[in-house]
Amino acid sequence: MLREFKLPDVGEGLTEADIVAWHVKPGEAVEDGQIIVEIETAKAVVELPCPWDGTVARLLAEEGQTVEVGVPIIAVEVGVPDSAERPSVPAPVPAESTAPAETTASAGSVPDDEAGAHSVLVGYGVRASSTTRRARKAAAGRPETAEVPTAPEVPVEPPELATEPRATEPRATEPRAAEPGGPAVRALAKPPVRKLAKDLGISLAELAGSGPDGSITRDDVQRAAATGTPVRSAGSGNGSRTVSPATTAGEEERIPVRGVRKHMAAAMVSSAFTAPHVTEFLQVDATETMSALRRVRELPEFAELRVSPLLFVARALLTAVARHPLVNSSWDAAAEQIVVKHYVNLGIAVAAERGLIVPNIKRADALPLPELARSLQALTETGRAGKATPADLTGGTITITNVGVFGVDAGTPILTPGETAILAFGQVKDTPWVVDGQLAVRKACTLSLSFDHRIVDGELGSAVLRDVGAMLEDPVRMLAWG
Repeated sequence: MLREFKLPDVGEGLTEADIVAWHVKPGEAVEDGQIIVEIETAKAVVELPCPWDGTVARLLAEEGQTVEVGVPIIAVEVGVPDSAERPSVPAPVPAESTAPAETTASAGSVPDDEAGAHSVLVGYGVRASSTTRRARKAAAGRPETAEVPTAPEVPVEPPELATEPRATEPRATEPRAAEPGGPAVRALAKPPVRKLAKDLGISLAELAGSGPDGSITRDDVQRAAATGTPVRSAGSGNGSRTVSPATTAGEEERIPVRGVRKHMAAAMVSSAFTAPHVTEFLQVDATETMSALRRVRELPEFAELRVSPLLFVARALLTAVARHPLVNSSWDAAAEQIVVKHYVNLGIAVAAERGLIVPNIKRADALPLPELARSLQALTETGRAGKATPADLTGGTITITNVGVFGVDAGTPILTPGETAILAFGQVKDTPWVVDGQLAVRKACTLSLSFDHRIVDGELGSAVLRDVGAMLEDPVRMLAWG
């Protein structure tokens, strides 16, 4: 039995995902629970397991392709006992329609809930809202000619449905230049290839396809971009006129905005233009914190951990939140309420390969210092490796961004959507400092606190920033205030 695995919703209401990498090939045996593919959602890269034992029949989505939730991505041949192959007798079908339907079934894969009913072309899943299923036309009978067929094709469908108008879903195509007076000939191309051509400014009408039936492939489009194939004219209404590219090949690079990067961009735009941001700065003498850090690294509880100044900054912010709970809240516009969180899911901004992500430590305020250090290390490692799960990336209440690791002193961070404050921690470096009236060299850093001015006014924001700075100047205050 041929079964299709449909792309599941691996997050909270996600509608699509990108295929990152396949771990299997057609013809390979797979087992229930075996990881078969990596997908990138708007929040993270997720590994999907196979739900059956069987053999891979075909891959229904290419690497780099964006697929909607519910669309089949792989077909697996699953062995079923003879007694279980046909659990029920299908409704009678007129004899004249049986043979064509069986011929068509070999042209595509069959969903597991409708085995033997119809074929599915790769990349063109059956509409979820469709209630009437018909067999598709056999691909082998389609003429390969530049002329539009003059005689209508006979649809392969039961007689009782023959009076209904047949809605067809043609392959995604692009008009190709035709001979004068002749009908327009369409260039065959799958949706991902069309999207790539659009991103690169390549006219499919100018390309000769190297794929099956003369279809245009991803390699054809990329080859055209590298050799400077003419692009559509900006002033042409029908795309038939072309102009030479303004730049030579290799001078520009286009990066598709999707997955994590697309989500990050949308989130930052939404946050920047929804919450009124205010940012305050404070320069801190962190000499005592750096001294305490060296002593903590020598303790057996931290022997296998890479303890950094971020640990003390996190503990200081958690203590400040306990003293000023309103900074750990969110704005509910629909209910016209401020939601104060009496728990802290501490977000840590991580620069991953696929874009900025903010995984968070659940209930960080309840963790002892060694556990907090262990959680920080695990979170940053999984985040940078692109292995953060959707659960890691949701539910944050307040965030820290460590710009100091990039050699930066300070910044004006943008709030994580749904949160009220974010603390930026700059690099710790030797700085001239006045101590007891004398000039000295101290370990200093700059803190930046951005907050939502609808919730946090200047007094509260200043109090939170002042308290964090005071605890970094004298770590003993963390014990007194915690």
